[in-house]
Amino acid sequence: MSSWVAGSASTVFKKHPDRDFRDLAREAVVGALDDAGMSGDAVEAVYFGNCAMGSWGQGNIRGSVALGDLTREGILPERVPILNVEAGCATGSAALHGAVQHVLAGGACALAVGVEKVWIPHDMAETFKLFLGGIDLLHREEWERFYADADAGYAPHPARIVFLDVHAMQARRHMERYGTTVEQLAAIASKNHHNGTLNPKAQYRFEVPVANVLADKPVVTPFTRSMCAPISDGAAAVLVVNRALNDRCVRVRGIGMAGGTWRGLDDEDVTAVAARRAYAASGLSARDVDVAEVHDANAFCELHATESLGFCGEGQGGAFAEGGATALHGSLPVNPSGGLESKGHPLGATGLGMVDELVAQLRGEAGPRQVKEARVGLAHNAGGMVGFDEAVAAVTLLGG
Repeated sequence: MSSWVAGSASTVFKKHPDRDFRDLAREAVVGALDDAGMSGDAVEAVYFGNCAMGSWGQGNIRGSVALGDLTREGILPERVPILNVEAGCATGSAALHGAVQHVLAGGACALAVGVEKVWIPHDMAETFKLFLGGIDLLHREEWERFYADADAGYAPHPARIVFLDVHAMQARRHMERYGTTVEQLAAIASKNHHNGTLNPKAQYRFEVPVANVLADKPVVTPFTRSMCAPISDGAAAVLVVNRALNDRCVRVRGIGMAGGTWRGLDDEDVTAVAARRAYAASGLSARDVDVAEVHDANAFCELHATESLGFCGEGQGGAFAEGGATALHGSLPVNPSGGLESKGHPLGATGLGMVDELVAQLRGEAGPRQVKEARVGLAHNAGGMVGFDEAVAAVTLLGG
């Protein structure tokens, strides 16, 4: 038994103050159905991913609310079950996992949808609070003590998302241990901004040379603003079926998921565990991957992901990127979409946006950012925080 992506779509990722959840969801869902050339009548289940609707007053039945007009109009079946999924920034991949499991369990067609409005212009404090929901707020003293005891320079600031401080601690340790440089981080950010100029759905579509990345506004050492993902709204949808309906369908080879733990700074991370599971499920290895979309919430996250996914050796991620291997025409292009740093990061839609990009790449439909001879694609999506791990990581392999 196997599963296939028949259609995918996403909105432009950016701040959308004049669009609501229904409007964004409609564009993505109708786009995925049109891409597949299918009627919504075929959809047997919907897995709806979202993190932020609670900040807008909708705590439960989020998918039923966001997709209600589509069921009333008959674009989706009136009685289709809409199941809500939340896994922090890994929500999109969790929704996809649900749709794939539906098909592998004997279903014919399921839809994964991720929709997010993170930008709350009337209340920036609420926007900030939304991100903080990705860490344990009921036992705050546990992780504050854990980070302070790590002796890694933990110095949070009330105007900064705590995840950036945690990633900065990891980055500084990597630099001390392996000689990774801030110039290598800047090279990653500059590469992703370049790729964003080629992507009409990217939030940032301008070049940022390495020197400009280094000179940009400091956020927390060693990160500057250009190295970090922006605040984004948007939606993405992926239609999963149980057989290849035509030659545009892309096979889902395997999904590996893993949960975070209270590991030490130098211990194996959750992404490495998820990657092992994905490679085992798919029968593929890191050597088979032709193109990857990874969760670059900041430039160090991409660097570390290339190591954890097995694209290069431990401690070699900086040199791997700086040498051009991850560039659009390098030996293993990473984030041809522009990544989170440039394409944008609308939380629950991010993982499905990665799959939308990879589907275009594997079909040969990515235009000026097309990776040559792309046959196998990998999506890495991670979210939340448990110690120095993400709470959940997902690695998805497509094509081949």
